Amino acid sequence: MGQERQLNSVVVTVGRSGADICGQDGRALQAAVDYVGNLGGGVVKILPGEYVMSDSLHLSSGVTVKGSGPDTVLVKSPGVSSPLVLDGDYGEEEITLADPSGFYPGMGVSIKDDRAVGCWHTTVATITGQDGNRFAISRPMVLDYLVSSNARVDNAFPVISARDVENVGIENLRVEGSKDSNVLLSGCRGAGIYLYRADNVTIRDCIVENFNGDGISYQKCADVVIENCRIAHNTSFGLHPGSGSQRPIIRGCQVTDNGIIGLFVCWRVKHGCFENNVFSRNGHVGLSIGHKDTDNIIRNNEISGNGDYGIHFREELEAMAAHRNLVEGNRIYDNGNEQSGYGIRIDSRVHGVVLRDNIIGSDNGDSVQRYAVYKTEAEAQVTLQGNQIWGTCVGVD
Repeated sequence: MGQERQLNSVVVTVGRSGADICGQDGRALQAAVDYVGNLGGGVVKILPGEYVMSDSLHLSSGVTVKGSGPDTVLVKSPGVSSPLVLDGDYGEEEITLADPSGFYPGMGVSIKDDRAVGCWHTTVATITGQDGNRFAISRPMVLDYLVSSNARVDNAFPVISARDVENVGIENLRVEGSKDSNVLLSGCRGAGIYLYRADNVTIRDCIVENFNGDGISYQKCADVVIENCRIAHNTSFGLHPGSGSQRPIIRGCQVTDNGIIGLFVCWRVKHGCFENNVFSRNGHVGLSIGHKDTDNIIRNNEISGNGDYGIHFREELEAMAAHRNLVEGNRIYDNGNEQSGYGIRIDSRVHGVVLRDNIIGSDNGDSVQRYAVYKTEAEAQVTLQGNQIWGTCVGVD
């Protein structure tokens, strides 16, 4: 027990000056994380300043990374790109570039071609060696990438990445995604903050803005808690729990002005709680839920001003629909427009969905949220209890 307390008390500071480890970019941050991780865990305290990230900050089990507030900024580096001149083969760990300028060992990259349309079909890795225009990478490619299909490499990667780890914290810092100078990265493979097979992770008091992709995405994870974060102006989804992630908790977050969806509850997300958040002014939907996403609680959120729908139960076959979800105590208003404005839209034959004590309405009948609750499947089993419909909304259709 005494040894455990000693290990947990390890604190290493990193900053542009006056710290245990000094530097102006991600290499200094990575050195601190690796050092603390090798000691068995502890805290990396990042002092105020901007740190340019040319690869992800790869987190280790047992390590909490703490910034000093919004003045601790991890900035995604400007994008560089090149076509491949040799096919990248499935399982290969080497790429050959038409233009190697701007690429170097230690840089994060993503590899894809025009056939890689699925969200999992991109490879994300780190360059580990170079010989002319040939580069070694840290992970095998997940697909064949063909020159005939415009195979290419970009330095797109998560700014912070936690893969195959547990008991990790990310707190009190800002991620700036530099979306205007970087290509889109699929949310299944990356985000401003990205977790993959990472359990017992807490993300607290962080800002994630302007990433060309998702703000925070986590896949195949259990017991991730996201609290009091601001996720804004990312081009795809604000938050993206998916791929069977269990027991997610998202509370007290401001999720606004993202390009497509505020909270995208992806596939097989179960026993989650999404409460006391704001999902506003996102391009399409405030909160989207669908494929086998069962037994979740959506409670006490403000969901307003989104482009089409406040909450969307996506179209699924009945067996795979979002069953047994509770939507309770939310304020859902001014979403969409006269043609596509829905407070809650249900597009699948769900069972056991309860809509209780929500306030659903519209202040502006000329332009927004025509329907409070709209079911396209007459046999959807939805229980309505104590909801208030106000303004110019049609109640239930």
